[in-house]
Amino acid sequence: MTNRTARAKGDQAQALRGLMERLQSERLDVVGPAAGTPRARSIAITSGKGGVGKSSVALNLAIALAQLDARTALLDANLGLGNLDLLCGLNGYWNLSHVVTGARNLSEIVLEGPSGIEVIPGASGLSEIADWPETAQADVVRQLADFEQTHDFLVIDTAAGIQRSVRQFLEACELVLVIATPEPTAIADAYATIKSLSGSGVPTLEIVINQCASAEQATLIAERIRETARTFLHVEVAPAGWIPQDPEVVTAVSRRKPFVIAAPDCPASQAVGQLAQRLRQFFQAQPPSGSLFPRLHTGQLLEVG
Repeated sequence: MTNRTARAKGDQAQALRGLMERLQSERLDVVGPAAGTPRARSIAITSGKGGVGKSSVALNLAIALAQLDARTALLDANLGLGNLDLLCGLNGYWNLSHVVTGARNLSEIVLEGPSGIEVIPGASGLSEIADWPETAQADVVRQLADFEQTHDFLVIDTAAGIQRSVRQFLEACELVLVIATPEPTAIADAYATIKSLSGSGVPTLEIVINQCASAEQATLIAERIRETARTFLHVEVAPAGWIPQDPEVVTAVSRRKPFVIAAPDCPASQAVGQLAQRLRQFFQAQPPSGSLFPRLHTGQLLEVG
């Protein structure tokens, strides 16, 4: 990474941290008079490393929730490396950066995805936000908070890794799903992610084992992570389920069509469908919380990849 690239990313991070710090002082204004209105239940999809199928799981889970008649939105929070629109065959030009600049309202950049999900494309290049009026900055989060009110679920595809900015976003969500695969490096990185969140107050932390050869393999890996976290971190990590190796997943990516749509009866689709049903039941038993965005304590609004 060149010094110029590193400096640019540092400027973006500093600018976005400033955004949330300013908005925190306007918390009541962001939430507004509808503070008691039910908001979308927030599900963050994260991983310790790339290449574990995190974005694919986020996209297909959002679709599976929508297929259960839930109003579902998908937020691409992997800025700079976002590809959710490509995974589902969308080619939107407008993205979150245009909302920040005021060129478009949030409603104008939202893409209609498969099964009626709504996709918010992320974007990079937000470093100049620090120079804008506070009212303009507050408007971005205000629009996002209002957007939540019209949905049942908000699925967030975060950046991979344990950067401070990623942790801050995860800590604001109601449920965090950590994606791992049977690869030793993926397991180690998933544990590192869980360790970084220990003591952070995340309401519910669960592990999903992706690309598994069998249920026995998935159970073994999940239990190993769970026991290690319980013993050394004193953190409870529930097994959320597993997704088998499935050639339909690879085919779906190359065709830019989600596998739950392209091959609804394949093993991976069945597994994601079961996960969606379980999550819906889980949230039905949980009391609703307030808006995700004002709950972000400090730091970045979204991750700059």
